[in-house]
Amino acid sequence: MYMKQGEIWLVRYDPSVGHEFKKDRPAVILSSDDILNYSSLVTVMAITSNLSDCLSNDIEVIKDKTNNLYADSVIKVYHLSSFDKQRFIKKIGGVDKTALVKIKNYLKKHFDI
Repeated sequence: MYMKQGEIWLVRYDPSVGHEFKKDRPAVILSSDDILNYSSLVTVMAITSNLSDCLSNDIEVIKDKTNNLYADSVIKVYHLSSFDKQRFIKKIGGVDKTALVKIKNYLKKHFDI
């Protein structure tokens, strides 16, 4: 399975616990391309179309032909997860360079690096 950083994939989140996201949902791949080549684990940020639950650092994504989302959505920056590649159902699209830069800047802030 070939994957790249910044791609959006449909991921099987179940079974989940507590405040974790549930069901199959889109997520943007954070893992570097080098890591993706040898690791079976992929780190992602969840995406939701529930715009009413948007927090201050969440990143808005307007649906377009690049991301192929079915609705305007937000990348939930606080919902970082790592999953085995077996949970990845199909590639949907990808985020634009601006969104990827925002994600990377948020990660620097989140991890104080």
